[in-house]
Amino acid sequence: MRRFVQVGLLVLAGLGLLHTSLFTDEYLRFVKEGMRPLLVASGLLLVALGVAEAWAAPPETEHAGHTEPGRTARADAGHRHRADGDTGHTGGGQELGDGHGQESGDGHGHGHDHSRVPRVAWLLFLPVLSLLFYAPPALGSYTASREPAKAVAVQEDAFDPLPATSPLPITLTDFTMRVQQDRSLALRGRAVVMTGFVSPAARGQDGWYLTRIVVSCCAADASSVKVLVQGVAAPKADTWVNVTGTWHGSGTLGTSSAAVSLTAHGVTKVAKPSNSYMDALPLGSG
Repeated sequence: MRRFVQVGLLVLAGLGLLHTSLFTDEYLRFVKEGMRPLLVASGLLLVALGVAEAWAAPPETEHAGHTEPGRTARADAGHRHRADGDTGHTGGGQELGDGHGQESGDGHGHGHDHSRVPRVAWLLFLPVLSLLFYAPPALGSYTASREPAKAVAVQEDAFDPLPATSPLPITLTDFTMRVQQDRSLALRGRAVVMTGFVSPAARGQDGWYLTRIVVSCCAADASSVKVLVQGVAAPKADTWVNVTGTWHGSGTLGTSSAAVSLTAHGVTKVAKPSNSYMDALPLGSG
């Protein structure tokens, strides 16, 4: 039984990884796109190990009727004493008890079946089966609302001139860097468009956040990039939207005192991208 569970876990875990990484985009809810070959290799290895474990399994041994050599010897000694006529004495009685009594008491009273799997071990199948039938959703507003926005890198060189496109497609990271570091004030008065999902602002704060979650390797090291949106009512949390607007916040534009915020002119619902763990340009904008 234990071997059956081991083989089942190995094979199902391998099939789950292969299903998630080969036939769906669900693996992008957990890791970056570049991790896909490693997931496929891991799935194949787990399936191979499960098959090898099943192939190498020894035949089941029958435990019923099995007696220990020591007990058989004691039982035979008791029978010999009775055959010699030593059954009427106290010593003979003790021998009888040491033979048949202990045989029946120890041989059948010690009834622990060590081949059974502990009940809690069956819970290991739940995460394995979830890979096959229901993958957990990607991180969203619940995670983003419980951590501060990621600090963007400092731009050492001068910023490149912005294209004349209006509204200007821009990522949340680039918008943040331009607002707080671009001394040329290129964003002043410029209409921009960004894509992200809705996450709530802190209680008492005006507006809501346009948010992106980015990862370096997997969902465990996720961090968020946020832009405060004001001027329009907040859509439902976790809704993916395009927001068009202009910078209009407190502080001095081009310095760290500038608030990373946007006065929205329009909000449009969009489909959730398959790879949501990257700060990309709005869909349909090169």
